[in-house]
Amino acid sequence: MILREIFLANQISMKKPLIVFCLCLFALCALTLAFVSMQHASVFSFSKKAYGEGCLVATDVPSNGIAVKKKIVAHNGFTTTAKGCVVMEQSSGRILYQKNADLHLPMASTTKIVTALTVLNNANLDDVVTIPTQACGIEGSSIYLRPGEKLTVRELLYGLMLRSGNDCAVALALHVAGSVDVFAQKMNDTVNAFGCVDSNFVNPHGLHNDNHYTSARDLATITCQALKNKDFAEIISTKSVKISNDGYEYPRVLINKNKLLSSFDDADGVKTGYTKKAGRCFVGSATRNGMQVVVVVLNCGPMFEETAKMLDIAFANYKNVCIVPQNKLCGVIYDKNKPTYYYCNDSFSYPIAQNEKLTRKITLDENSQIVEVFLDGQLIKTLQLSPMN
Repeated sequence: MILREIFLANQISMKKPLIVFCLCLFALCALTLAFVSMQHASVFSFSKKAYGEGCLVATDVPSNGIAVKKKIVAHNGFTTTAKGCVVMEQSSGRILYQKNADLHLPMASTTKIVTALTVLNNANLDDVVTIPTQACGIEGSSIYLRPGEKLTVRELLYGLMLRSGNDCAVALALHVAGSVDVFAQKMNDTVNAFGCVDSNFVNPHGLHNDNHYTSARDLATITCQALKNKDFAEIISTKSVKISNDGYEYPRVLINKNKLLSSFDDADGVKTGYTKKAGRCFVGSATRNGMQVVVVVLNCGPMFEETAKMLDIAFANYKNVCIVPQNKLCGVIYDKNKPTYYYCNDSFSYPIAQNEKLTRKITLDENSQIVEVFLDGQLIKTLQLSPMN
C-alpha cells in the first residue's frame, strides 16, 4: 500500500513538468505561426484573393444572344490606370477583365490593326505597289517612302505594323480603294461584320480626328478576329525584318516597336499607338498552355507593364477547356436499323476559373441535332451537329 502511494506520487510529480513543457511548446508554435502569417500574408490568403474578394461579376452577351454572368478577376486588388481596358480570351471572346469597356476613345495607331485586316481581306500580299506622292511625307511615324519606289503589299504591311508607318497606311489605302475615304468605309464595313457598334474610322493611320474612335471592347473583338488570319498573326509577331529600299544598296531594317515581344514570355503581338489626344495605347497578346489572351489598354501611361501584369493574371486564373472537340463522334440516330453518325464541324473551347464548371448536353432527335454548352448551369453556346453516314 505504501509502495503504491509512493508510485502515484512520483507519477504526479513527473506529469507537472511535462504539462508545463507542452504548454510552452504550444505557445511558441502559436507565436511563430502568427509572426510568419504577418510577414507572408499572401501565402495564407491566396485562395481568397484569387477567387473570392478579387472576383468581380459582370454580364456579357455572347454571339448567341444569351446573357451570362462572368467572373472578372482583379488579382490582389489590381486595377489598371488605363482610361479604357479589356482583357479577352481570343477563341471564345470571353472578357476576363474590363474597365470602361464601351467608352468611346481615340486609339491612335492601334487603328492599324483594322487597316491591316482590311488590306488582307482586299489585296494580295504579293501585289506590287508603286508609291504615290500622296503617301509620302505623312506626319507622325514613317518608314520614309519615296514617290515612285516599289514595294509589295506584304512589305508595306510590315512597315505598317512594326514601325507604325503612316505613309504605309496611306499607300495601302490608296492601293486597295483608290482613296482614303473609300478605304475608311471598307474599314467600317470590316468591323461592323464583327458586331462592333462603338467604333468609327475615318483614316487608316489613327492621326487624331474627333470622329475617329473605338472602345476597348470593340478593339479587343477586332483583334481577336484579326488573329484568326495567319498572315496577320505572322506579321505582328515578327520582331524584325528587312524590306525593299529602292535606289539603295542596303535594305530597310524594321524593328518592331512592341517591347512586349522581347520582355514577356509567350508574347505574340500586336500594336502600339500614341497621340497627344489618345495618350499611350496598346493592344498586346500572348499564348500560353493553348490559351491566347488579348489585352487592350487605351490612354495608359505604363502600357507595357500593366499589359504584362494583366496577362499574368489571366494565365494564373483561367484555363482554356475544350468541351466540344472538332469532328469527334457526338452521337448516332438509327432509322430502320441504319445508323447516322453526328459530328461537330467546329471545336469549342472556353476559359474557366478554378471554381467554375463547364458542361455540355447533346440533343439528337428528328427535330434537333445540337450540342449545348453550359457554364455553371447557364447556356453560353449552341452548336449544330452534322450527319455523316
